[in-house]
Amino acid sequence: MADFILDFEKPIIELEKKINDLKDLNSENDIDLDSEIERLEQKHVNLVKKIYTKLSRWQRVQVARHPKRPYSFDYIERISDSFLELHGDRHFADDKSVIAGVGLLDGRQVVFVAQQKGKNTKDNLFRNFGMSRPEGYRKALRIMKMSAKFRRPVICLIDTPGAYPGMGAEERGQAEAIARNMMEMSILPVPIVVVVIGEGASGGALGIGVGDRLLMLENTWFSVISPEGCASILWHDASKAEMAAEAMKVTATRRPRVVAYLTAFRAIVGFGGSVGPPNHQTLIKHSVLAQ
Repeated sequence: MADFILDFEKPIIELEKKINDLKDLNSENDIDLDSEIERLEQKHVNLVKKIYTKLSRWQRVQVARHPKRPYSFDYIERISDSFLELHGDRHFADDKSVIAGVGLLDGRQVVFVAQQKGKNTKDNLFRNFGMSRPEGYRKALRIMKMSAKFRRPVICLIDTPGAYPGMGAEERGQAEAIARNMMEMSILPVPIVVVVIGEGASGGALGIGVGDRLLMLENTWFSVISPEGCASILWHDASKAEMAAEAMKVTATRRPRVVAYLTAFRAIVGFGGSVGPPNHQTLIKHSVLAQ
């Protein structure tokens, strides 16, 4: 995943390689290349800004799926003062694709409910690629009801390609679990702030996505169906996903029902892992506290 590069990132990566080559040459030989390196670094900043401020909706969907993005645990570890994870739905199992627990946010007691993808193949299998089963949604609901009992606000972090469509999940009541969560969250007597940090696909996202406030990071998406799924239904061709993404307006921009569109330039991914992201966790923390 270290070499994962999106098509529109290639000019940035090529320029980064050129800068690194000049730095190596500068250190290995008695040649003064500082001015040229400085010029290319400024060019790099301008190129990144130019590309990332003009992304299409489909390109933003691709960024939302980038394997080098921070995931829910990364955010929770950085924005919370402490976090204690709670496990199990008390009926069937503990779904590892859903993280739920109690924590402190700027000294305030809160409850976190989040969807977690894996960072490698082994971790993805453990987390079921971020696709929750009924027991995951029931675990989330159990923790949210606990939050209501102790009057603690709920912070939900959404990042899922959709609910798990397997036969076992359907037999255990996948649709019922999602529907019940939506009903219960709509009447929960504590504040709920929902933050989309990556993908927000279909009912899988709605299962923990009903709240008083909806926040979305700049390069994220939230829709009733994935662009590929929409293209398959409307045009019987998943390769038309780009057209579907534009038609459905799946991203955070120009979404009237999104309370806050968190503009954090280069906040998500370090372009092939070579450049570290800025402190966008602070952006999320301050935005959540402002609600």
